Amino acid sequence: MSGLIGKKIGMTSIFDENGKNIPCTVIEAGPCVVTQVRTKEVDGYEALQLGFDDKKTANKAAEGHAKKAGSAAKRKVVEFQGFEGDFKLGDAITVEHFKEGEFVDISGTSKGKGFQGVVKRHGFGGVGQATHGQHNRLRAPGSIGAASYPARVFKGMKMAGRMGGDKVKVENLRVLKVVTDKNLIVVKGAVPGHKNSYVIISK
Repeated sequence: MSGLIGKKIGMTSIFDENGKNIPCTVIEAGPCVVTQVRTKEVDGYEALQLGFDDKKTANKAAEGHAKKAGSAAKRKVVEFQGFEGDFKLGDAITVEHFKEGEFVDISGTSKGKGFQGVVKRHGFGGVGQATHGQHNRLRAPGSIGAASYPARVFKGMKMAGRMGGDKVKVENLRVLKVVTDKNLIVVKGAVPGHKNSYVIISK
């Protein structure tokens, strides 16, 4: 799975040739610098380590690692396997790696929503579907188990808790447009994460 590291800019919509309005996400993809080349002889597998977005301040270890590639220390570093071609330390991979019309997979960290109840977190309807005069219990979870046996709550029970902040992967998003001069890629639909969050685009 070759790919690039990107940053989610935001969402917009464009019209296709039939006049249909298509929601899409704009991503700043690259340029990514090859910060390390993994080989079978040394590492046991082949991969390219890419870095994206310069760090303002970095420790000596990060600076020394990036110096081998002749670049500044990067904020986001990810390994990709399956790149075709001969890449060397310091090479830059741009958004031209993608073509309009092809399909990509995008993974990122979903928006964190904090501690949420069962209605928002799992789509419960509330006690009695918010009827029968439930006074102040409209969004309560209701019964969660049996009686004296088994006398416990089963693992995996849908209850209130922390929501979001998970690694999410959205597959088969079509590339609608590639803007090479601004390092932008426009994909159909939504991708996980908030604005300016890092995403991994693979194909």
